[in-house]
Amino acid sequence: MNMIEVDHVSVTYILGDIKELSLKEFFIRKLHGEVITKEFKALDDITFHVKKGELLGIIGSNGSGKSTILKVLSNIMPASAGTVKVNGVVAPLLELTAGFDDEMTVKENVYLRGALLGYTKKFIEDKYDEIIDFAEIRDFEDVAFRKLSSGMKSKIAFSLASFVKPDILILDEVLSVGDISFKAKSEQRMKELFDSGVTTILVSHAIEQIREMCTKVLWLEKGHMRGYGETQQMCDEYEAYMRGEHA
Repeated sequence: MNMIEVDHVSVTYILGDIKELSLKEFFIRKLHGEVITKEFKALDDITFHVKKGELLGIIGSNGSGKSTILKVLSNIMPASAGTVKVNGVVAPLLELTAGFDDEMTVKENVYLRGALLGYTKKFIEDKYDEIIDFAEIRDFEDVAFRKLSSGMKSKIAFSLASFVKPDILILDEVLSVGDISFKAKSEQRMKELFDSGVTTILVSHAIEQIREMCTKVLWLEKGHMRGYGETQQMCDEYEAYMRGEHA
């Protein structure tokens, strides 16, 4: 069963000074042929599918369209062309610290962010100690969120988000959170989710991580699909490309 089907998807942005103009200014300039715009394709004709239980890795250099395709799959951004079919509940872990209030305490933020993730108050109450202890911030639960270091913020965000058990999990570089010991712990937490049969899409610049964890790989470059297939082959070709061995 395909959990995700992406069929000839493109995402096009309009670039230029149009966003800086009022509606009146736009029509006046357009009348005189003075509106300068151009199209930029962040994604161009992308097609792939993900079966139930698969772990798809998405690789590519900066600006290749990796984050854009995740936003399309998460229904954060619409496709300009093509179709996307998603079968099941999606949990996107993209910007981990989004949705937190700097002036509220860590404890208050756990309940706030948990509600935004769709958790019930009872669920958060039952899991609260596990969330705090996993994040290793028991001594800071009554401290304002803004006073935490960026690493501590990421730890609590990851801990809270990783308690979801969706049909489809979408991860954008979240396994690089925290120090070495926490990174190992977070990877183990994700592996437990993977082993439970959750269909997963993972974006990572850590190719060894992709090799170890993913069952299939999608390679994007400059918005185009450069490759899609078996993990080791795709990673080998990508690393050769990055070394300059491929045009």
